[in-house]
Amino acid sequence: MLMYMSNIPQKTPSTPLHSVSVAGIVVRDDGRVLTIKRADNGTWEPPGGVLELTEAPEDGVRREVYEETGIKVQVDRLTGVYKNTSRGIVALVFRCHAEGGREQLTDESAAVEWLTPDEVTSRMAEVYAVRVTDALLEGAPRVRVHDGRKLAQDA
Repeated sequence: MLMYMSNIPQKTPSTPLHSVSVAGIVVRDDGRVLTIKRADNGTWEPPGGVLELTEAPEDGVRREVYEETGIKVQVDRLTGVYKNTSRGIVALVFRCHAEGGREQLTDESAAVEWLTPDEVTSRMAEVYAVRVTDALLEGAPRVRVHDGRKLAQDA
């Protein structure tokens, strides 16, 4: 049995509180990416949301993309892990491809559009656009930290 022990005195055990979210970067054969305009705040983002407690990450991506866009997807690979330090959210982002369904608006999405990579970078905040641009790259998943608005500088 392994136990974590700290040499820093604490009155009560410290347990970091994090939320885990998932997002799907759905890429068409023509290079366009599935995006939503959120109904609650009007921002453009890749579809995604909070991972349920008993849910596998890939299942969560499929569920969230379908719930927000009407598009059924196959998950291809993990492309990035993003930590929002101000809100304690860790986002797992996966590249996907569409398998069926059709675009539809939902309570969570005021618009559903297939954007070019250039349109993504002009419409989305930096912390969401980088998830798309990272997913379009080959290689290992990227790991990034941000404060909800700006990426932390690479060390």
